[in-house]
Amino acid sequence: MSLRPRSAPPTATLARRIEDAGLNASAPPQQAFVDGWLLRLSPGKAKRARCVNALQAGRLPLPDMLARCRAAFASSGLPLIVRITPFTQPPDLDARLAVFGWQRFDETRVMAKVHLDDLPASSASLRRVDAATYAQTVGQLRGSAAEQIAAHTERLLGSRIPYQGYLLEDARSASLLACGQIAAEDGLAGLYDVFTPEAQRRRGHARQLCLALLHAAREQGARHAYLQVGDDNAAAIALYESLGFQLAYRYHYRSEQPGVA
Repeated sequence: MSLRPRSAPPTATLARRIEDAGLNASAPPQQAFVDGWLLRLSPGKAKRARCVNALQAGRLPLPDMLARCRAAFASSGLPLIVRITPFTQPPDLDARLAVFGWQRFDETRVMAKVHLDDLPASSASLRRVDAATYAQTVGQLRGSAAEQIAAHTERLLGSRIPYQGYLLEDARSASLLACGQIAAEDGLAGLYDVFTPEAQRRRGHARQLCLALLHAAREQGARHAYLQVGDDNAAAIALYESLGFQLAYRYHYRSEQPGVA
């Protein structure tokens, strides 16, 4: 029995498109620019919506840039966090923050499924829910505070890329088995906030959910898919690899304040 050959890994061009799509999909209403750096200032739980994305090298000296960012985050009641990706500018920012003693945390993989034309069949039936219901569902699974759930709802409602939230439920009891979102843009579909309640784990529900989400994305014209997963989440990584996702790139965060992870 011959195995189907593995598809080619994500190209640098696709990785760059995924980074842009991820920024678009996670944009909160609270944003500002400082000399080419994008500041996200949402009080929600997701760090990608409350961090600095250093998109351009800028002209200010680094200490001045950090001081301006620090003031903006402090005024929003948030710790200063910088997200470091292969696309970060200046390219040596990570090394320079390390010299300053900033802690590194939340190592994350961005994975891509290059083609969606080879999906296994899916019989799972998902229920689409509104943004408020989805944020409440995810918030309860995360243990989020009410303010964080409200911020998540606000971000979903205000996103330029409409989020589609889905629940996989037991057909008889209607109890939650898994949940996830799609953010579709220009042929790319991002899978976000994929969660399985602890009591329902290791039963194949996440696989059913992801397959159903990918089928829905393909029906909407998506040709590629991507997702983000913690580098220490071996079970989720194994699941995504079994679905044909491959590493596109990694990112992490740095902060000068201990304990913000």
